[in-house]
Amino acid sequence: MIQSMTGYGKGIAEYNGKKIHAEIKSLNSKSLDLSTRIAPIYREKEIDIRNLIASKLERGKVDFTLWVEKDDTQNATPINMGLVAQYYAQIRTLSSELNLDMSGPQPANDWMNVLLKMPDVMSRTEVEELSSEEWDIALSATTEAIGHLVDFRIQEGKALEAKFEEKISNITALMQSIEPYEKERVERIRQRIITGLSAIPEVDYDKNRLEQEMIYYIEKLDISEEKQRLANHLKYFIDTMHGGHGQGKKLGFIAQEMGREINTTGSKSNQAEMQNIVVKMKDELEQIKEQVLNVL
Repeated sequence: MIQSMTGYGKGIAEYNGKKIHAEIKSLNSKSLDLSTRIAPIYREKEIDIRNLIASKLERGKVDFTLWVEKDDTQNATPINMGLVAQYYAQIRTLSSELNLDMSGPQPANDWMNVLLKMPDVMSRTEVEELSSEEWDIALSATTEAIGHLVDFRIQEGKALEAKFEEKISNITALMQSIEPYEKERVERIRQRIITGLSAIPEVDYDKNRLEQEMIYYIEKLDISEEKQRLANHLKYFIDTMHGGHGQGKKLGFIAQEMGREINTTGSKSNQAEMQNIVVKMKDELEQIKEQVLNVL
């Protein structure tokens, strides 16, 4: 079963008033192109997170985010009350030394506005430490998000598989529809040459030599080998697709070989009906090539 490289996953866990969010999305890429945005408390585990994602996803342009939503009591920036008291004491000392009167009619909220604007009064100074228990919970949210993304990739892979089977079936049918025109064109070529020779007056030709030249000419236009090789590539594509995930690059190479045989068939097709069929085959193959870029 093939997988798509496109996917999205999300995981949520709660710990000690925190809501831990893990989100991950991926698009197609030739290799694993991973970018992360991780909350500061979990950054010491970034290598572990990257190794986990690489082991599960293998390829793709992957964006991973791990962030924390705290409740209102933790979101509020604490006031450093000790520092406010120190600023107030310093102001009183300074006013005493400068003989300034602080007992005037100035409202208390005016002094509070001044004090709250002093440096570091409203800044966070605490340092969070990551406990093993919290990391286990954050890791479970990360694992859940990755699991959802993998499930998404599998579902997308099923849709791609159905699309590929449809396109391969269409190319097979088109290839078979060429056969009647192949037989007709041999006689057409023969009649065209004989008509051309008959139009030249007083020309006698060796019929045996004509037959030899006809055989040589038709052999150059024969597409039996191209049809056989194309049929083999079509079967190999289906077998590879059913061989498991991680086959995207291989399927791309097979599609290229299919294109070679179709192009050669087109170059040998000197009949309008056959060339029209080749154009339709190329259209079906182009759709395969576009979608195979999304296969893991």
